[in-house]
Order: sequence, then C-alpha cells, then structure tokens
Amino acid sequence: MNKVSVIGAGNVGATCADVLAQKGIANQVILVDIKENFAEGKALDIWQTAPVNMFDTRVIGTTGDYSKTKDSDVVVITSGLPRKPGMSRDDLISTNAKIVDSVTKSVIEHSPNAIIIVVSNPLDVMTYCAYLTANIDSSRVFGMAGVLDTARYRAFLAEELNVSPRDIQAVLMGGHGDTMVPLPRYTTVSGIPVTEMISDEKLTAIVNRTKSGGGELVNLLGTSAWLAPGASAAQMVEAILMDQKRIFPVCAWLNGQYGLKDIYLGVPVKLGRKGIEQIIELKLNDAEMGLLNASATSVREVMGVLDTMLASN
Repeated sequence: MNKVSVIGAGNVGATCADVLAQKGIANQVILVDIKENFAEGKALDIWQTAPVNMFDTRVIGTTGDYSKTKDSDVVVITSGLPRKPGMSRDDLISTNAKIVDSVTKSVIEHSPNAIIIVVSNPLDVMTYCAYLTANIDSSRVFGMAGVLDTARYRAFLAEELNVSPRDIQAVLMGGHGDTMVPLPRYTTVSGIPVTEMISDEKLTAIVNRTKSGGGELVNLLGTSAWLAPGASAAQMVEAILMDQKRIFPVCAWLNGQYGLKDIYLGVPVKLGRKGIEQIIELKLNDAEMGLLNASATSVREVMGVLDTMLASN
C-alpha cells in the first residue's frame, strides 16, 4: 500500500495532494495543517472530485495529528510562511527553519523510513534544515526546485518555438532563484539542440525569464505560484513510488560531486524507490562550472545563516 503525506494544506500542498490523487498512484494521501479544520476541508473537497475525475485514492485531512501520517512512503513538506514586506531574508530563514524542524521531527517519529521532499522556501536552506533534523541518509532528503524551474524554462521555449512542451528536454542546476544555472547545451527539442532552433538573444531572454519565474508570478498574482510547484512535487513523488528511475534536477546533498562538498544544490539525479539513487555528473565546461560555483557560494552564504542560528541556540 502506497501512502503519501503532504504537510501544509495551503495552495502548493493542496495542489500536490490533488495531482497525486488524480494520478492514482497512492492508496492514501494525508494532508496535514496547523490551521483548525483547514486540511480536513481541502481533503474533503479533493475527495469529492473522485467520482468526477475517476480515482480511488483516499484523501484525508487532519489538524496537526501526525499519527495519521504513520508509515508514509513519501512525505512532502510545503509548510512555512511566505516572505512578507519588510521581512529580512534572515527573519524568513529563522521563522521557516523552526517550522521545518518541528514538522520534520514529527514526520520522522511516525515514518522513520520515509523519503522527504522539501518544497518550503528558501528552498536550499530549508532542505538542509530538514536533513539536519531528520538525521537520515541524504538520499532520502532532497528539495523540489529544479523540476519546477525546468518546467518553466520548457514552457517558455515551447511558446517561443511553437512546439509541444512534451518534446523539450532540459537541465538546470544550482540554487533556486537568481543564481540558477541554465544549460542550453543540454537543452533539446526531440533530440535537436535548442541552439539550432533559436537565436542566442531569444534564448538568453528565456533563461533570464526563467530565473525570475517565481517573481513574475508574484507580480501577477500578488502571491506565490502553486499549480506548477504542486504538480512538480507530485511528479517527483510519482517517480519514487513507481520506481521510475526518472532523471530530474533536484536539490541534493553533494559530497564531492562537481568539486563541491557539504552543500545542498540543484543537480541532475536518478529518482527511484530508494530516493536519490544516483547523482549524475555532467561534463561542464569552464563557463558552466564558474556559474555553478557562483551559485554554490550564494547558497553556502544562506546555509551559513542557518548554521549561525543553530550554533547560538
């Protein structure tokens, strides 16, 4: 019996639960939130789409009762507050680290063998926080960012080239946000290098749009995106539960790969039933490696903020 728990029933968490239910790959999806009756309501709403969307997955909501998540195969953590006006990055890290730490403890207590996917922001450092708290192998704690970033990149390319997004394959690396490292050299349209189908100028514009993809949506919606992030997390869960061995860019713990150590950073991995089954090392050229190192420096700085906070407690 496949069981998935999604912690945080906000827009991203509820979307992830909904997509998982519609995929029909889990017997149960448990939705947990701290807001009274919120997860129960979201879960009930999703369950009532079952006769329409034709799925059998039971979706169950609970207010903070982690015993219902017991023996989950995969847990998706979306909990945390969005950054508010006037809130510093360090304030956001401090607030969300406390939430992710608490959630992770509860998750591990009831599902010690679970694979944990972190979606909470700031993504790289929250994944690091969950890893420190869970105290399990890093192959079972990783973050969702690259799947979303590549989805945005591929969607923009499909629009520009007027082709199906299904035919576009791409890899992005590095941190989530401004320092992400796009790799046009590894971007193809049905196996054709994208550089043969689009001008450098247009490709650069799409890369830059991808880097600020989250910000573009915040400006349009007045809040963070949720449909693409929720679906992206669900795709990772599917790869794990179905042991698909999919190659995805994932925020993973590096231990010497790409010359980087003791850092969570976006890299291509093989995802299967055991979580990260392989970290794939691409042969990056000097320019690409320079961008990756710059991204790693930026991520280390944010991880250092958390280390300092933990040391002072």
